[in-house]
Amino acid sequence: MRRVLILGGTAEARALAAELVERGVQVTSSLAGRVSNPRLPVGEVREGGFGGPQGLAAWLEQERPDALVDATHPFAARMTASAVEAARLAEIPLLVLCRPGWPEMPGEVRVPSLEAAAAELAAGDRVFLTTGRRSLPVFSGLSGVCFLARSVDPPAPPIPPNVHIILGRGPYTLEGELALIDEYRLTVLVTKDSGGELTKAKLAAARERGLKVITVARPPLPEGVTHVETVEAALRGIGVA
Repeated sequence: MRRVLILGGTAEARALAAELVERGVQVTSSLAGRVSNPRLPVGEVREGGFGGPQGLAAWLEQERPDALVDATHPFAARMTASAVEAARLAEIPLLVLCRPGWPEMPGEVRVPSLEAAAAELAAGDRVFLTTGRRSLPVFSGLSGVCFLARSVDPPAPPIPPNVHIILGRGPYTLEGELALIDEYRLTVLVTKDSGGELTKAKLAAARERGLKVITVARPPLPEGVTHVETVEAALRGIGVA
């Protein structure tokens, strides 16, 4: 194993890059460039998209890495689909590294989409919205609902008057999440099943304060893709454990 291309700016992608570099593998990590000031992995970093599956396939055919690892966010379905198609076109082995989701909580409402999550809200709800800044338009038109929306970067203006924005990047603590719930008198948590430990504290805080929890389920992975859930399994999957 000489070279690996890793897609994604997740904690798992950074951890995998570090493990591979330590083993003497040349790593190129590709970041989509959607977050300002991202945490950078070790090794070579490439920022910006490839131009769809054909552009990624062209890069793979030119550079000929030994493996492609898609370690993008669990909700980056378009990127994963592009990786599958590009790997097929370039005949490069593909492995998807996607951390496990969160176990379902008692009383939690699981929905298939952001739109379905919005449909679960009612006038008078005070919502802790943690589904990312690009999801804001789905929720902002709801009458009588107030939102505390948290994101890494500010959403594009205009910001609706019923939405208060706070900026933050995990890891978050239980104490901090409880303080937010109390300060803003929140009654509902809307989140995605992103999994991982960096943002898990909000679930424990919601349970402790008795908030209604609405969780958007993950999109399914493409059929037939090789999928692992841990960095250790990814190392084994590409043959460098």
